Amino acid sequence: MSEPTGTDAGQAAEEPLSLEGKLSRLEEILVLLEADEVELERALALFEEGIGLVREAERLLARTELRVEQLLAGGETAPFEEREG
Repeated sequence: MSEPTGTDAGQAAEEPLSLEGKLSRLEEILVLLEADEVELERALALFEEGIGLVREAERLLARTELRVEQLLAGGETAPFEEREG
C-alpha cells in the first residue's frame, strides 16, 4: 500500500501545517499504521511523526484556549500568531 500524497517531508519542513493540516496528516498516519503491510521501521517513523503532530496540536490548542479565556475575561491580548516549537 502506498502512502497518501497529502504531505511529504520536504513540504513539512518548508511551511508549518495548520491545525487542520496536522489532523489530516494524523488521519493519514492512522490509515497507514492500521494497514498490516507497514514494515516495523516505517511504522515506528510514522508513530514518531504522529506523536510530534499531536504535541504541536496540543500546544496550538492550549494557546488558543488561553486567548479565548483572556477575551472572555475582558483582558487585552496580542494578535494571535501561530508559532512552532
